[in-house]
Amino acid sequence: MNWKQTFLIGIAGSLLSSMASVIYMAIYKQALLADFTKIAGVSNIISACTIGCFLMAIGYKLAIVWKGLKTIAWLNIVYALFSFASIVGVFGFNLPLDTESPELFPGMIVPMHFFPVLSVVAILPFFISFESNKIDPS
Repeated sequence: MNWKQTFLIGIAGSLLSSMASVIYMAIYKQALLADFTKIAGVSNIISACTIGCFLMAIGYKLAIVWKGLKTIAWLNIVYALFSFASIVGVFGFNLPLDTESPELFPGMIVPMHFFPVLSVVAILPFFISFESNKIDPS
């Protein structure tokens, strides 16, 4: 995997996760009439998705250079664990006192924490050749 592929993984993952997050936010807002755009606006969500996806792409690049393709599965586990750990902050987040229906906030934000990992893991096989690690069918 070269740096161009790393950059493309970051871009593609960012676009996918940002679109999923913004669409999910719009559906959530429409379905439950809960507007949290002052707390978690579109620009904040896109920024978080972009930073997360680029950090994951760089992590893949560095891990592959360091130990080869065998590290991808372990890195996927680490990324999933970090996504689960990141939701702890959502439940400890102090919302402004004038926020309407604060109990609905985690329901909107928690799923978004998984979108960057899901998008990067889903597109990664399109950018990496696994031919050198063929499994013998016999």
